[in-house]
Amino acid sequence: MAFRAAEQGQFLLPRLRQKTSFTVPPPPPQEDPSLILAIGEVPYFAAVALLDNESLCHLDATNRTLNAMNRSHVGAWRSIGGRSFQGLELEVHGTFEQPALGSKKGRSKTVRIDWKGRFGLFRKEVPLFSLPFEGAEITRAARPDEVAYFQCRLRTDMLDAPNSQGVYLEVEVLQNPDNLSMAVVDFEAGGCSSVTFSPNTGAVIRERKVREAPRKVEGSYVQPLPMVPSGRRFHGLMGLYLHGGRLAFFRRCDPSPGEEGYGEPGPWETTGFITDLLWAEGRRLTPCLALRDAGEYKVRIVRVCTQPPHMPANADGKEWSDLDWEASPGSLTEVVED
Repeated sequence: MAFRAAEQGQFLLPRLRQKTSFTVPPPPPQEDPSLILAIGEVPYFAAVALLDNESLCHLDATNRTLNAMNRSHVGAWRSIGGRSFQGLELEVHGTFEQPALGSKKGRSKTVRIDWKGRFGLFRKEVPLFSLPFEGAEITRAARPDEVAYFQCRLRTDMLDAPNSQGVYLEVEVLQNPDNLSMAVVDFEAGGCSSVTFSPNTGAVIRERKVREAPRKVEGSYVQPLPMVPSGRRFHGLMGLYLHGGRLAFFRRCDPSPGEEGYGEPGPWETTGFITDLLWAEGRRLTPCLALRDAGEYKVRIVRVCTQPPHMPANADGKEWSDLDWEASPGSLTEVVED
């Protein structure tokens, strides 16, 4: 009897362990579909498309179903990104709504895109400079006449659309060894033209390179804003606004020590819509900064958006002066100053 009891115990213990080791997990919590059921998918998508990105992030955190819907092809992240980055293109990634997918042959399936992830990518990559000035801030120019190109391109065909609000780019200049300018160029489309704004002189220059060596440039300039005080380097904010096929520039000079209003930002000034885009080749413009002297800089991109400080007026009545000369790079601002 004792043997039988022990023998039964040897078989009973494994059975008890096996029975207690496999616990059926509780069912996962069900998502609450009450919001979608209450208003329907179409009204929901229309409503959340009006949210800003911060509010939409909070909504995503409340519900996995809503999170997935908002990231979808018809979701709110695509709508917000389309508005925020309209007319902006990244070299590797294309425009926001037209991704650069490569050239794989036989691609027959529609590529699924995480639109929230794409929004985060554009938000990070758009306000940066291209190599060798990688990042959002320039701290040094190794040689005179360096050019720092923005990483984003301006798609003029998309910005001409009736629903386009335009694109506004703004940089802050905190340290500047001599002089710098803001420009847009059409080089990527095979052109050789540019429009440049000099915050020191208040001048806007249109130029077209006729010959590289010896350098020959044709163009014209206009001075819609006064010069900053003689001998003073520009510190402050300057911006470029492209809307409806027209360009306007902005500046806000910070008063220097000893000047009236020192410690407070100066007023915004604008050239108005000073020029159209008839000078440009193709449908892509590249914004850039021209750094005249080598040395230490502290210049950073602070805004890429759709709203300028205020809407500029037309400046069609400004009289342009012709330029036609052979010179080295950087001498154009000297001509204007003289």
